[in-house]
Amino acid sequence: MIIGGSASQKLAAMISKEMDDELCPVETKKFPDGERYIRIKGEIEKEITVVQSTAFPQDENIMELLFLINNLKDLGAEEIKVVVPYMGYARQEKRFKTGETISARIIANLIEKSGATKFYSVNLHEESVLNFFNIPCKNISAMNPIAEYIKEKTDNPIIVGPDKGALKFAEEIADILNCESTYLQKTRISPEKVETKIVKMRYDFNTDDPEFKNKKQNVDISTVEGKEAVIIDDIISTGGTIVNAINILKDHGAKTIDVCCVHPVLVNDAILKLYSAGIRNLAGTNTIKSEVSEISLATEIAKNIK
Repeated sequence: MIIGGSASQKLAAMISKEMDDELCPVETKKFPDGERYIRIKGEIEKEITVVQSTAFPQDENIMELLFLINNLKDLGAEEIKVVVPYMGYARQEKRFKTGETISARIIANLIEKSGATKFYSVNLHEESVLNFFNIPCKNISAMNPIAEYIKEKTDNPIIVGPDKGALKFAEEIADILNCESTYLQKTRISPEKVETKIVKMRYDFNTDDPEFKNKKQNVDISTVEGKEAVIIDDIISTGGTIVNAINILKDHGAKTIDVCCVHPVLVNDAILKLYSAGIRNLAGTNTIKSEVSEISLATEIAKNIK
């Protein structure tokens, strides 16, 4: 049985269809004073999966998730799998400054103590967040669905990480698509000046593989000139880092520039900012509801929670 919180009802329905499992109806509303009301309307099974992202408004969505989990436990559910496609507060997994709250640990403790028996998320910004749980956990990768989307939209792309932290995503997608990847490296020249450049990368293609028989070994990738560049990152929030990457790729003669991400947080005018910078297309997955959430993870999530 699958139940979707108000932040992820469509995704929950898609997962239930993929798994050929029953979708449990739930009623949620907000009282005039801001408090939340939740009523589970179906018959509860012993095993149930809750799907609820905790993006904006984070605090409301987190409270709803905790209410759902604890209510299901109280109503007799024995195994409660919790799928949080996007986990709010996951970027605060440690103290960056003295006195800061380790928010991710608190959220993990609340989810577990509410009654969750298994926990799943998608491309957590820091996988170490899973160490805060004492129940079985899994960090699901969205790279295969994103790679399939890129394959449909491009002919011969080069996958670009906007910084070194995104290189792992660029390399994983490039491996799936058998294409090139690179990333942009930031070097602080002075307190006021940061230099960003495309990193030269070397590829040793396996020439025993028929797919690579026409490709040279030891190929240096130092330019995106004339190529379809696809920028990939896990989270796009304000879009500032991506705009910087777009400008550099344009300066280096990229034929087209597309942007893909796992979690399209996209605050304020981020979408306008990205398109104004000159991209051809922007797409994210449906971990968060947004107007660019074109890439469905229903199949990938269903496969991982069975």
